Amino acid sequence: MNQNHSAIVSIAMQPSGRRSWTLVWLLAFVVVLLLLYAATARSATPDEGRDLALVGAKVCPTPRAFPIKNAAILIHDGKIVAVGPRDDVEIPKPAYVLDCSGRIITAGFWNSHVHFTEPVWSGAADAPAAKLAEHMQTMLTKWGFTTVFDIGSDPKDTFPLRKRVDSGEVPGPNICTTGVPIYPENGIPAYVPPKFVSLLKPFEAATPADATRIAKVDLAMDADGIKLFTGAIMGLGKITPMPVDVVRAAVVVAHAAGKPVFAHPSNHVGTDNALNGGVDILAHTIPIEGRFTDDELTQMKAQHTALIPTLTLWQVELERDNAPVAAQQKFVQAGVDELKTYFTQGGTILFGTDVGYTQHYDTTSEYEYMLRAGMNWRDVLTSLTIAPAKFFRAGHTGEVVPGAAGDLVVLDADPALDIRNYAKVGYTIRAGKIIYQK
Repeated sequence: MNQNHSAIVSIAMQPSGRRSWTLVWLLAFVVVLLLLYAATARSATPDEGRDLALVGAKVCPTPRAFPIKNAAILIHDGKIVAVGPRDDVEIPKPAYVLDCSGRIITAGFWNSHVHFTEPVWSGAADAPAAKLAEHMQTMLTKWGFTTVFDIGSDPKDTFPLRKRVDSGEVPGPNICTTGVPIYPENGIPAYVPPKFVSLLKPFEAATPADATRIAKVDLAMDADGIKLFTGAIMGLGKITPMPVDVVRAAVVVAHAAGKPVFAHPSNHVGTDNALNGGVDILAHTIPIEGRFTDDELTQMKAQHTALIPTLTLWQVELERDNAPVAAQQKFVQAGVDELKTYFTQGGTILFGTDVGYTQHYDTTSEYEYMLRAGMNWRDVLTSLTIAPAKFFRAGHTGEVVPGAAGDLVVLDADPALDIRNYAKVGYTIRAGKIIYQK
């Protein structure tokens, strides 16, 4: 018998007069409790512009800093205003206090290679918010992503989706996008569904003038960067390269606007043309070649080119093609080795999974592959936080320090003990708002 039931039985057994007064006092007490609860809930909710305080966790201010144990973080107006030992941070009474004891807090994660091309995003301008929010959670916020870079999607879906997310209607990460990629002449990849090929034909660049025109179209739509297929996979072992002068023309337009350029390289020719054309990011490793050449690695480092490994992608692709397990392992290991060679040279590594093109949403295997490539938990955290924040000039979004954006990930377990714990997300917080809760 629970306490409430016992109290009711006790009252029922009292004399009628006494029972009446007892009921009156009990009802009054309940009403007061309800009013206090309503007032507290109203003042505490972080969704109404109130401060958010996270207390009790171990906080990693930056990947290289010493963690702060039993810490407190205070977020006001979407910005971090205080971080430190719990006893040193004054928390205002109206704040919403989130007990994070036993957990780990880092800056919000970036996924620097995603796509909003799945059917669920079609008609995003008018689709039910609940449907979009559900898949946003499945695909991104469940894994701690507070900022993503979409590098190829339909602008008529992605831009309205970004607007609805920014308004708070759909809980989700900050969305950066390149809009529609630029393809080489007759270079729409083989995996693009046939019904879309005719729509993408106007985005093929046969000449530098074409690349200039298309890049300006993308930027006019408020794109945050440009995506080039410098090596387009055509099937049956054929890869169509984008000529260097075409690459360079698009890069000139993007850099004049202060925007980054991503390249899908595929092979050595696609990589070399991308580097010689001045792109900023290689969106994949190139395991089809087995290794980057020494000249490529030197040029990548000299030009400060960033690399997004997308190692899980290779596993997913070969599994889909029913390749023998030994072939899968060899191919993935080639990508791991390419990551290792560039990382050990001090190259910039950005975390990215190509999710949206694939439906492998779980990030666990990507962390495992990065560990295999020689990256420890601090290195992986760098690729998730301060590396993309610095590379894309996004200010303090990659740090947990006063003045930084209130973008945080609350992990249920310590990645310093097991790299897979980066995928065990309890809360994802963007600008002081909880956008995912396990």
